[in-house]
Amino acid sequence: MLKKLKITDYIIIFFIVLLIIIGALAVFKKKNFSNLPIEKEVKINFEVFFRGITISSSVESPFKPGDEAFITIRNVPYTKLKIIDIAGRQRMTTIPANNKEGYMIVEDASTPNMYDIIVRLEDKAKKTPDGYVVGGNKLKMGIPVVIEGEKYKYSGTVSNIQEVEEADN
Repeated sequence: MLKKLKITDYIIIFFIVLLIIIGALAVFKKKNFSNLPIEKEVKINFEVFFRGITISSSVESPFKPGDEAFITIRNVPYTKLKIIDIAGRQRMTTIPANNKEGYMIVEDASTPNMYDIIVRLEDKAKKTPDGYVVGGNKLKMGIPVVIEGEKYKYSGTVSNIQEVEEADN
């Protein structure tokens, strides 16, 4: 036999139906970045800045121009990319000077094996009105990137993005 429903039962059923409708609307109205209009596919170079990498004095830089390294962008594994160029120097510090400037920038003797390194990588990207997209991720300055090679894995941030003009053959 069926029980008669009370007013509280109708209120509970109403809120459950309302939550289902709101959930369905949220799923179908969600903004999808892959639907951004692609203006064109371009070749880009982007630089990743690594602060405070410790490299023993007997070891060369782990990054070599021409090598490939596996890239993870915003904790999403992407692909292997070619290293175009590297630039780095030992950590620097400021000390007081005896001239009008008031300070000098010198190598930090307290961290002899610590370096700041910039690695330039090459990739193809989709150009959208909102910037560049690689591997389904927007690539913007400040985005965290992990570079992993055979003997290293370092975390850094994107510090520069440039579109590369391809030469006509």
